[in-house]
Amino acid sequence: MLNLDQAIAFGTLFLAFALFLWGRFRYDVVAMLALLAVTLTGLIPVNAAFSGFAHPAVITVAAVLILSRALQNAGIVDVIVRLLSPLRGSETLQISSQAGLVAVLSSFMNNVGALALMLPVALRNAYRNNYAPARSLMPLAFASLLGGMVTLIGTPPNLIVASFRETETGTAFGMFAFAPVGLAVALAGLAFIIFAGPRLLSADRRGSADDALDVGDYLAEARVQKKGKAWGRTVQEVEKLVDNEARIVGLVQGTKRQVAPAATQKLHARHVLILEGEPDSIKELVDAAGLKLLDSEGLSPHRIESDQVEVAEAVIKPGSRLEGKTPTALTLRRDYGINLLGIARHGRRVRTRLGKIRLQIGDVLLLQGPSETMASTLTELGCLPLAERSLKIDRPRRLLLAGGIFALAIAATVSNLLPVQMAFVAGAVGVVIADIVRPTEIYESIDWPVIVLLGAMIPVGQALETTGGAALIADGMTALGADLAPVWMIALLLVGTMFVSDAINNNATAVLMAPIGFQLAERLQVSPDPFLMAVAVGASCSFLTPIGHQSNTLVMAPGGYLFGDYWRLGLPLQTVIAIVAVPMILIVWPL
Repeated sequence: MLNLDQAIAFGTLFLAFALFLWGRFRYDVVAMLALLAVTLTGLIPVNAAFSGFAHPAVITVAAVLILSRALQNAGIVDVIVRLLSPLRGSETLQISSQAGLVAVLSSFMNNVGALALMLPVALRNAYRNNYAPARSLMPLAFASLLGGMVTLIGTPPNLIVASFRETETGTAFGMFAFAPVGLAVALAGLAFIIFAGPRLLSADRRGSADDALDVGDYLAEARVQKKGKAWGRTVQEVEKLVDNEARIVGLVQGTKRQVAPAATQKLHARHVLILEGEPDSIKELVDAAGLKLLDSEGLSPHRIESDQVEVAEAVIKPGSRLEGKTPTALTLRRDYGINLLGIARHGRRVRTRLGKIRLQIGDVLLLQGPSETMASTLTELGCLPLAERSLKIDRPRRLLLAGGIFALAIAATVSNLLPVQMAFVAGAVGVVIADIVRPTEIYESIDWPVIVLLGAMIPVGQALETTGGAALIADGMTALGADLAPVWMIALLLVGTMFVSDAINNNATAVLMAPIGFQLAERLQVSPDPFLMAVAVGASCSFLTPIGHQSNTLVMAPGGYLFGDYWRLGLPLQTVIAIVAVPMILIVWPL
């Protein structure tokens, strides 16, 4: 029979779980609601309500995100990605190389960051070799989750489980304590998704090379005529002569070219306009403005670029301010000085009117704007660039410096010279002092919703434990498996954690399931380590839905996936992981 405190704890968790599944409110907001509930009802003291934000796991996650940004800025990943960018060969070779690299990167940096770095290469290879992006993007997302299992800093659930172990036993898991099990699981999982993934994903309806965003097919030249309506009008006024998506993206006057002209630029008869849009839209603008369409099949993409202006592809990431809005409402040219040239969704270019389309996570945008501000604009809009960055002259020094700082932080942790949170905070401060991460980028690089989620859910998880709720669940599981050996209880805990992680954020899953695993070990009078390892592995297995992890969400639109595509590959993958993980846990962490 539940006492009042336990009833409140379970009621709060049930409501939070329902809100996580509903998705109406973002997960950090749900976590804060749960924190308020357990605080206002007295399950945790008021002065301890925000103690979770000072938790070592939260601090370490923030520091690792800053260090991940440093590695990106220094170009250490760009060098590796460039080696794979021109890769030619079989589809299987490309997918395996991409997935393997993402898994390695995810072992030491943020999962989504590693995926974002490889996403443009995967799309480019798919378009170039004429196979559907759907065949490679989901394996890429899953590889980012598999790689995170290998090290302490690879994924926040590992940090949460390690910190919980330190709280309960006085000793945390070390940097590479997860490696024996995590590496075995990652290798088995990679082998499965590389060879079975393309066969299990029904990708016939997805886009191919013919659907890639290509500016050149949508450009034309037209000359301003003295008797035409364009004469003496501004760029913006001419574009408003028609209600379609045609845009003036460049001006030519003799030998001079002006790309991305200002909206207030006045036009005269010496101007040749570079028009971008669908053929019908361009013709309508030419007729309405009295322009003379020149005899040209279109201009090459570089004709609307210069040293000051670039054309860039970018994908809308989760949490972007663009999500759910139309290009017309965003006023990108007025507020940011950039032109939206095209949108690709589900691997295909959107050929309907762009201004009225509501943008979605994973949409690929083709943008034209100032080179100097393009990177910061994409960050502000919440987009990930899909352009391969070139190495700067000073990159070798920065590469060595960033890599050295990161290696020192790992060494300090492995040698027990410093606690993990202190080592990586020191590393984060180091890359800022070394000007590898600019002060303005410090807070941009931190995924604040995840930080808030962790800081809020840790006290909620503590409330579940202090009220006896975790022990109650452990008692129920023990009674349910009274005739089962501990190995089957570990398997049950692992699989149960997997399914919870598929429905709610994996960090919240680790916070809630770690106390249950520890209590279960106490009931069975065995070592808690194999049970905590089962929680760590299970919390990282968010493979059945696109909402379980941001990596899954990010590839949904570019790959053209449906909700059901995830379990088609994810369910057998989770089965493979369970078969490999349970015996490996028992070998490395005996009862």
